[in-house]
Parts: sequence; structure tokens; C-alpha cells
Amino acid sequence: MTGKNARHNAFLRLVSGNGAAFGSESRYSLLTSKEVVIGRDPSCQVVLDAMTYRMVSRRHAVVRPLSSSPDNKFTWLLCDLNSANGTYLNGQRLYGCQELQAGDRIALGADGPQFVFEYELTSPPTALTSQTQIAPLPSAAMNLYNHTQLKQPDSVSFTQLFPIISTGKDLTRKAYLIPGILTVVFVVLMFATVGQPQANQVIVAIYIAFAAYYFVYQLCGKQKPWWVLMGVALSTTVILLSPLLNLFIFVFREILPGKLPSPQDFPTFTELLVRMFFGAGLMEELLKALPVIGAYFIARGLPSPWRERIGVWEPLDGILLGTASAVGFTLLETLGQYVPDITQSVTQQVGVGAGQLVGLQLLIPRILGSVAGHMAYSGYLGYFIGLAVLKPRRSWQILTVGYLSAAALHALWNATGSINALLLVVVGVLSYAFLMAAILKARALSPTRSQNFATRFLGPK
Repeated sequence: MTGKNARHNAFLRLVSGNGAAFGSESRYSLLTSKEVVIGRDPSCQVVLDAMTYRMVSRRHAVVRPLSSSPDNKFTWLLCDLNSANGTYLNGQRLYGCQELQAGDRIALGADGPQFVFEYELTSPPTALTSQTQIAPLPSAAMNLYNHTQLKQPDSVSFTQLFPIISTGKDLTRKAYLIPGILTVVFVVLMFATVGQPQANQVIVAIYIAFAAYYFVYQLCGKQKPWWVLMGVALSTTVILLSPLLNLFIFVFREILPGKLPSPQDFPTFTELLVRMFFGAGLMEELLKALPVIGAYFIARGLPSPWRERIGVWEPLDGILLGTASAVGFTLLETLGQYVPDITQSVTQQVGVGAGQLVGLQLLIPRILGSVAGHMAYSGYLGYFIGLAVLKPRRSWQILTVGYLSAAALHALWNATGSINALLLVVVGVLSYAFLMAAILKARALSPTRSQNFATRFLGPK
């Protein structure tokens, strides 16, 4: 009987994973009036334990009811929600949606929990009358029901009472423990250096630089060893302190038309833009790119997995290393040049206290603004370095476009800085947009996309 009074009974039965040990209790009813989302997020209708099923995304997949015939016969569609590790249907990775058939096997990730879709169409029990109907569970109750399917009722485990014992690696990877620890460390250091303004400036600069870089790192969504990133930043500072800087200055500012204007010069905007393009854009972006290129060549001679961990093999690697190089450049330029110069100038005119205050006021926007400044230009160029590695046949064309466009953004920022604050905002937003666009494209092109950790800035993955 397939009339409108027939009952549609559909279930998802967990057949692998820890919850499968409970047998028939590991069944999740599918309603004809509501979609069922599967994932680790507590708002899902089928909630899987985050510690047990780490490969499952917060909102991994959804099963949607679909009425497809005049007699109101229902079918169900399985859709992947852009999960990090993919949804598999009968062993094949699912892209988009597909209709489920009885007996279909659903896997969340290649090695994740597996469900079997069960479906049957039955007539309503004869004992029921039109006045006796089964009320559907409210959404909140249904969510609670699904959430507790894998747990014995009225039991509290030791790790539930002391959750820090069982969190393991998730405590450092997902709970932002490391940023919190570093914040505490920097606060203690600030208290310990009260009365030492230069030490305070260094601490504040390093902390803000870390926060700015961490933002970009989370957006990229790919793990890179911290010591590699720090090594690139330190390499850039070493280059700036070495005789190599004088060679770059001679080539770009003496041989090429990149001589920066002195306070007595009043060049036109076009002339200033040309000077900044050669003397700041081309010179500084090449300087910051040297450690990134060096990491690529060093890693080529290393065995796997060191080769992949250290080197540049895709655009995301280039962005991560390029922005790390920019952090080193910004810290040295700010703490070694701009802040001391302005502090000394104001101190001579007003006093020591005013000079230190102005120096701190200059330090904060310069470091924090590096996301739309040096990090944006170098990260954008890093994208092209990684893209050239990914597509070696067009490497020179790719590198040329990236180098010139990054230098142009850099020059435009420097040239507009002395003209109009509103124009400077526009250029800063444009540079930031270029970096974000490069990150989005790099994430889409990443050969390791399924292994990259999910970010939360652009919605659930």
C-alpha cells in the first residue's frame, strides 16, 4: 500500500566506530518533514563525539527528504556540506547530492564512521484511528534524542567531570590554548619590564605581530611548523642587517630610478610613484622573497616528509612563508628605524616621556597594519611563488605577474601616504583584498585540501 496514509520509515544505522557496539540503539530516525544534519556541532540532528570522530567536520553532511510523486512517496538525498575530509557513498566520494537507496553505505571521511541507510514503507497500524496520531518530537527534543544515541542514559564518566584529562591534542589544536598561553606570557613580561620603555616596545611589537600573523595563518588553514616560519622571519632580518642590503640599495636606488625623495624634494605624484615602485616595491619585495625562494631550494634536497614541511610546493606554502618573512621585515624596520627616529625627534623637542609615548603610538598601527601592508604584498607574491612551483611550465610568466603586481601595490601605498589619508585607506583595503583573494584561491588549488585544517572565518567546513 503506497497511499497517503502509508508510513515512511527511514533510518541511518551506525555500523562502524565506537557507537556501533550498542547495536540497535545506534539508529537515527529520518523525518519526512525535516532534514538531518550529521556532524560534531551540537546543533546537528546527529551529533558525533568530537574526541572519537576527529575526522568529522562540525557540519559534515545532510540527509534531506524529497517528495517525488503524486502519492506522496518520499525519497532522501545525501549532500556533502563541503566537509574537510569528504563524504563517501558506497566507497565513492560524493560531490554535491545523490539520492539514497536502501542498503547504501555512508562514510564520513575515508576512515571515518559509517552508516547504512535503511528504508521501508508500511501501512499504518489498524488500531490507530484518525483521532489517535503520533505527535512528532520537537526539534530540540529530537536533537537531544539523536545526541544521546551513543551514550548510556544517566551516566557521567570521569573524563566528563574532568575534561582536561581527555582532550589530548584537541586542547592545543582547537581550543586556542597556545595563543592564550602566549598572551599570558606577554602580559607577565609587560609587568616585569615596567619602567623600561624600550623593552615594553619590543614586547608589544612582537605580540601584535604574532596576533596579525596568526590571523593569516588561520585563514590559510594549512599547518606549517612554527620553527620554519620563525626561521624565515629571522632570515629576513639577517638579510636586512647584512651587506646584501647595501647592494640592493645601490642597484634599485642608484642604478635604477628608485631614489627615495628627501624632505627637501617635492616630486609630483607620478614621479613619486615611479621612485617608490623601484626603490621600495621591487627592492623590498625581492628582499622578502629571498628566504621563501631559499626554503624551496633547501627543501628540494631533503627526503619526504621534511621536503613538504619545509619547502614551497603550493600557493598556501608561499603565502605562509611570504607573510612570515614580512613579519621579520616589519619588526626590524619598525623597531630599528621608525620608532627610534620619531622617539628621538620628539624627545629633543618636548621631552623623554612624550617621545616614548609617541613612539608607542607609532608602533601599534605600523605592526597591526602589516596585515594590509607588508604581509599583504609579500603574501600575495608568495602565492605566485607557490603557483609557479605548482605549474612549472608557466613559472616565469607567473612570477613576473606576481612580482610586478606586489611591487605596484607596495609603491601605491607609499606614494599615497603623503597625499591623502582617505586614499591610503582605499589602497590598504585593496591590498588586504588582494591577499584574501589569494588565500581563497590557494585553498581551492591546494593538493592537500582534504588534510588542511578547517577555518572558521569563512563559515563551517
